[in-house]
Amino acid sequence: MIYPSKYGNDPMYPQQKDFKIEYKNHIVGRGIITLKPFKKGETIAKLAGDVVQAIKPHTFQVNNEKHLNDNHFLGFFIHSCVPNTKINTRKLIATAMKDIEPGTYISINYSATEDYLFRQFKCNCGNKKCRRVIAGKKEKKRTDLVLMSYYEDNYWQR
Repeated sequence: MIYPSKYGNDPMYPQQKDFKIEYKNHIVGRGIITLKPFKKGETIAKLAGDVVQAIKPHTFQVNNEKHLNDNHFLGFFIHSCVPNTKINTRKLIATAMKDIEPGTYISINYSATEDYLFRQFKCNCGNKKCRRVIAGKKEKKRTDLVLMSYYEDNYWQR
């Protein structure tokens, strides 16, 4: 099981045989890769974590005032403007939005559930429908000019 024993041993929790955390690149960082296929509508995993009130790098908003701090699994889902996964914030379940093949990064739309992000960022999902700047639902998007430079593709080449 990916989660520590303090969260219990629910068989719906993600299993190490089914997922791995892998470094994608210097822009995205680490992400979760599936090692098995999922069909559209299939439950990927039940989620766990500590409920907190503060927004942190690996938190996920579950209601207006609370966030799930999950630095074991959900916190490593990468952003995509056209994601392959959605989260049910009441049941704390991740579900495939389309068929997902082994070797694929699990992605969610950070703007779909978050009122405010830990920090806005320039999107690098590469999709034709990319929104360029990712912010929470209640945030005013910053322009590309005021986003921090370390999100640029050529940062490490300077």
